[in-house]
Amino acid sequence: MNMQQASAPAAKPRVVSNVVKGCLGNLIEWYDWFVYASFSIYFAASFFPSGNQTAQLLSTATVFAVGFLMRPLGGWILGIYADRFGRRNALAASVLLMSAGSLTIALTPSFASIGMFAPILLVIARLAQGLSVGGEYGSSATYLSEIATPGRRGFYSSFQYVGIILGQLSALLVMILLQSVLNGEQMAAWGWRIPFIVGAVAGLVVMILRRSMDESEHYKIEKARQNALSSSSTKPAGSLRTLMQYPRQLLAVFALALGGTVAFYVFTTYMQKYMVNTSGISKEDASVISFCALFVFMFLQPAAGALSDRIGRRKVMLFFSIGGTIMTVPLMTILSHTTNVFGAFALMMTGLVFVSGYTALAAVVKAEMFPTRVRALGVGIPHALVAATFGGTAEPIALALKQAGNESAFFWYVTVCIALTLVAAVMVKDPAKNSTLEADLHAGEADKATAPASTRNSVS
Repeated sequence: MNMQQASAPAAKPRVVSNVVKGCLGNLIEWYDWFVYASFSIYFAASFFPSGNQTAQLLSTATVFAVGFLMRPLGGWILGIYADRFGRRNALAASVLLMSAGSLTIALTPSFASIGMFAPILLVIARLAQGLSVGGEYGSSATYLSEIATPGRRGFYSSFQYVGIILGQLSALLVMILLQSVLNGEQMAAWGWRIPFIVGAVAGLVVMILRRSMDESEHYKIEKARQNALSSSSTKPAGSLRTLMQYPRQLLAVFALALGGTVAFYVFTTYMQKYMVNTSGISKEDASVISFCALFVFMFLQPAAGALSDRIGRRKVMLFFSIGGTIMTVPLMTILSHTTNVFGAFALMMTGLVFVSGYTALAAVVKAEMFPTRVRALGVGIPHALVAATFGGTAEPIALALKQAGNESAFFWYVTVCIALTLVAAVMVKDPAKNSTLEADLHAGEADKATAPASTRNSVS
């Protein structure tokens, strides 16, 4: 009994340490991803022929969407890698790939210097980053959910979006700092390259840190089980054939992610451009508003995650989907006529409060639906498909409808997406009540207790 009491406190720092390292990786991944979105208002003219501001932003937004097309491929490749060779290895590989994309963007000459090669290199870099983010999401959601303390999985896994939001905040902070020391011409000429260089260097540092993370016990137990049961008839972990045995789970993840993904990109990534291009708020004020709103949004994640541990995932998800369905059109309509910075902040923050009901649970809800052998793949692929088809196209659709003179149609498009998630949230049983995370871990512990000594050693 004394030995158990002595060993119990030692487990907590490992969980905290692993969560922090996982979040640092998310921070860099999404810093690089959102640096592109945040700084596109400055570098759009560098990569594309001259034209009006909306046309250039539409071009950069289209490339942003092209990067999303690689996310399903990244979710597939790195999902298989994570399920077969470990979550830690997949997470290290994803952040390295993201850094390479950022360095390419930073060093690419302008359209005036190399013509069409500039947007071509930009697309290649974004494809690499899309591959990285597609693999990062599933592997990270799986790792944080598995490494978390039982009974507090909602709280700990919510830090995935803490890392994502910190990445956004870091991108915005760099923008605000650069805006304070460089004028508009300097930012457009060369200042926008600085944040991409910062991201490339930081990514290498985080890759080293991720190599020191503890591997998930779920993965180690499943790996030992696979080794013990290996035969020609056994389907390998992380295979699409194995994943297809869970069609209802795949459909549920797709439906739950649909509205949340669209709402997340609208109220975070696109909102800054919306305030500049539609509301008429200055670029500098829009940056500060976004930074402050996202800072508060970050602290909402662990609060909503901890709440889901107490009252269930489904109730928190319903808060998002009901609120988002009712409030999106009014919020976006009022904001389009708002130039007051405090009013704009309040409107953006209201939207983000509802979005927290999805983002805080995005990792654990999906991870709880799949067994260990296909968890990274099961979480990664449907989410990446949603991100590619709906998340990545949200901004181009918004800008295209604005250019066509029918911007309000976009508000209803977002509402319909969230309403579909509402239907799924009503129909899906609470994942926490039938969590595969707990079932697989308990089964693995039982296997260890009854296994031969050689097998027990391979698990530990």
